[in-house]
Amino acid sequence: MAGLQAPTAPAQLDPLDVERARLFALLGRLLGAAPDGPLLGALRGLRPVPGELGEGYGALAAAAAATTPAAAEREFFALFVGVGRGEILPYASYYLTGFLHERPLAELRGDLMGLGIQRAEGVAEPEDHIAFLCETYAGLIAGAFPAAPEEAAPFFVRHIRPWAARMFADLERAEAAGFYRAVGRLGRIAVEIEAAAADLPG
Repeated sequence: MAGLQAPTAPAQLDPLDVERARLFALLGRLLGAAPDGPLLGALRGLRPVPGELGEGYGALAAAAAATTPAAAEREFFALFVGVGRGEILPYASYYLTGFLHERPLAELRGDLMGLGIQRAEGVAEPEDHIAFLCETYAGLIAGAFPAAPEEAAPFFVRHIRPWAARMFADLERAEAAGFYRAVGRLGRIAVEIEAAAADLPG
């Protein structure tokens, strides 16, 4: 989607935060547009490691090996664009209210303004699209915006946690999903891990 204005250079990060930022940046990229050949090639090189998240990466690698750029493009269209509408509507407003362009979007826009984060010019999708939210969260984790990295956790709790795991689960079960079934699995796991971390005592 590339929905964000270019951020500043990221600060020095803890290795765990680097991986978290990379994961959500990857999810944002895959949910904003179908993967091209180079990205599919990179995903095929992922290796599974023990643990649910590692298995999610392994499933994504296998899914990338089983598709082509053209097939992924067709799948992306069926899932998120469609003729009239796609099978999945990946917007916070829709999942939280049943309608598009509702209060969750207005609240998000207010918070983005306070964080000094702006949508890039020429991007048609509203800011509560899951790709934009994942990109924003990745940038906050990485300290790539004027906002302090400490703002990442409240942003997740307010704008991603209440609905994104359900959307990713729906993507896992979507009729048109092949490659994106693995994206849904990885996204659901990522959100569940972040939610569990948010519940840990400070």
